[in-house]
Amino acid sequence: MSLLDRYLLREWLKMLGLLLAATMGLLLMQALYDNFRDLIEVGAGFGEMVFYYAVTLPSYFSIVLPLSLLLSLLFVLSKLHRNNEITAMRAAGFNIFRTTRVLWFASILFCGVSLLLNARVVPWSVETSRRLLESFQYRAEARKLPGGMLGVVTAVAFDNQRQHRMWFINRYSRFAQKAYGVTVSELDARRRERTRLMAREAHYDTAKHYWVFTEGREIWFDPEQGEIMRSVAFTEKSVPHFTEEPGLMLLIDRNPRDLSFFELQRIVDYFKVEDNPKLSRYAVRYYGLIADTLGPLIILAIAIPFAIAGVRVSPAVGVSKSIGLFFLYYILTNFATVLGGKDYLDPIVAAWMPNLALIGLATYFFGRMR
Repeated sequence: MSLLDRYLLREWLKMLGLLLAATMGLLLMQALYDNFRDLIEVGAGFGEMVFYYAVTLPSYFSIVLPLSLLLSLLFVLSKLHRNNEITAMRAAGFNIFRTTRVLWFASILFCGVSLLLNARVVPWSVETSRRLLESFQYRAEARKLPGGMLGVVTAVAFDNQRQHRMWFINRYSRFAQKAYGVTVSELDARRRERTRLMAREAHYDTAKHYWVFTEGREIWFDPEQGEIMRSVAFTEKSVPHFTEEPGLMLLIDRNPRDLSFFELQRIVDYFKVEDNPKLSRYAVRYYGLIADTLGPLIILAIAIPFAIAGVRVSPAVGVSKSIGLFFLYYILTNFATVLGGKDYLDPIVAAWMPNLALIGLATYFFGRMR
């Protein structure tokens, strides 16, 4: 790298580090405000709280990185503009790409960092922090409730269109890994009920990968007439072809933003061959995380045309326009997410539309630069 490249990179990284520390600190304070009282109520100790927030902290990187990149770039480039250093560089024969080439190279590296965060670090942080919080809650509930009622999720419904089965679970205990009040209906190709299995309790055998039902009844129907043909009670019944995993059944009703990249991938891979109306919002979130990989390059493309404006234009004007364009990007992202979640747009189109729109605008503004 030339002396200019080292100088520009050093100034940018210093400001980026300060902004990352400041924004991460603000988000940590917000997390303390949201969860600190809950952690006290479930009896978490000081060491457990410190460990919980240490695990939670990496999940904030994907939130603060785009804003920190934008503000640090605007600060450094505006400083160069204000001190007439950009004018000196142009007088030396450097065009805009030669002047900022180290920033472009660094942005490509940050695209890789963004991919690593979304694919590895953030999923680990989200899943581990959720398990920690649930374990604290289970421990607190154990003092008051019987084991089978710990960590209860109510009204679990799962439509397995691939294998023509519909599940309804009245209560599922994630701590005991047992389902209570279970009804499973097997359907024919025309979605008519053939059999219905009802049980007081059921659990998923993780070694054999199928469900075992306790104290229930199995009923056979005539699909054409809808009449009961036979009914048999049982004390315990293993059903080897009931292979639905409880983890997947519980994920489908969670908010997509509360799920990690791997959990979203699991849902999309399982339901992509089905016409499941619930899939769209998870698919938009999943493809959106992949599209966010280009975020650092888009942010740099937004920052340069406005921060390095003509000498007669105040840097504050360009900075305000660039920040406004950044917020427009988030408005487009939310709008596209809503459209994709309601099936007005294909999930892939909804995920990539804001990024492609900003790339088009950045190309237009770069074309106008002299």
